[in-house]
Amino acid sequence: MGSLSIWHWLVVLVVVIAVFGTKKLRNVGSDLGAAVKGFKDGMKDGSTDATPPQQVTHTNTVRDANTVDVDAKTKG
Repeated sequence: MGSLSIWHWLVVLVVVIAVFGTKKLRNVGSDLGAAVKGFKDGMKDGSTDATPPQQVTHTNTVRDANTVDVDAKTKG
């Protein structure tokens, strides 16, 4: 008792997918991968890279009509 079997992990996985959806989990995974890669590149000692780090952008995201771009609104 106390250890989790494969069935427990499968149930947890199904619940997480049901709550967040696969698209959001894919975006989180790619963001996490880019962050880890950037961290590893930053931890390299003594090596300077001639190319600047690239910014990860998601061009295939769907804009929601209710989403407000904070940078676009200015109080005037």
